Amino acid sequence: MLAQLFAVMAPVLAGASIGFGWIRLGYSYPTEFVTKLVFNVGTPALVLASLANADVDPGDFGMTLLATLLVLAGLALASLGVARLLNKSWRVILSPMMYPNTGNMGLPVSLYAFGHAGFTFAMTAWVANALIQFTFGMMMASRGNPWKALLKNPTLYSIALSLLFLLSGTPLPAWLGNTVHLLSGLTIPLMLITLGVSLASIQARSLSSGLLFTLCRVPIALGLSFGVAALLGLPPLAASALALQMSMPVAVYNYLFAQRARREPEYVASLVFCSTLLAFVYLPLELAFLLPS
Repeated sequence: MLAQLFAVMAPVLAGASIGFGWIRLGYSYPTEFVTKLVFNVGTPALVLASLANADVDPGDFGMTLLATLLVLAGLALASLGVARLLNKSWRVILSPMMYPNTGNMGLPVSLYAFGHAGFTFAMTAWVANALIQFTFGMMMASRGNPWKALLKNPTLYSIALSLLFLLSGTPLPAWLGNTVHLLSGLTIPLMLITLGVSLASIQARSLSSGLLFTLCRVPIALGLSFGVAALLGLPPLAASALALQMSMPVAVYNYLFAQRARREPEYVASLVFCSTLLAFVYLPLELAFLLPS
């Protein structure tokens, strides 16, 4: 079991360590360029490559999508209580509570933990999370009109196209399938390296508050995930993938949103920092229960 857990976590640790060490050694890293490359090219390609030709029952896919949306709604409500506990505004806590790192940490962990069958369900959870984060979350963080940015987001179009292929049972044309499969290969490695760069660059404060936040959020996310999965009758693999994704640490994008909205970005940075470091402690324990025998 320990070897299996290490096999799951080792690629994540290696990728994040490369980015962290790269910055600590004083090398420059074009974060803005890499982020644009990942989200404008790699992420849409990954969505198409993973979802469009996925071997998944459309009913299970739809229920997993619905389950993720319900869990996100539950986390939004729970943020009110957590904000009161931490003596913070709910507007500061809402985004870190709702949007876990289902992308550059959740996807690789899910892939190595559950294989390609479970990865499809993990991608479904990521799709639902991305839809809400890059629509509702962007609106909450915007101090202007966010519709222009939404219309320029290629991931939303990729999601819509993937759903069209998936639900209609139409395979991708060979030329398109080969292309997106090639381009999607850059996404997860760059996500992990950028995660390490972000951790090395963030000046984290209020570490005790970040610890308390994580100790509150993870049990709430797991409880909501398994509760909703049982309510909707999700398959065991889908329920495990959902629970793993929703209990991921706070996404780095919450820090960027806090900067954009000017809502205590230093405090949100501490939540990202603490939850990510603690993930390397609680995720192996969680995987010990979630990994299929």
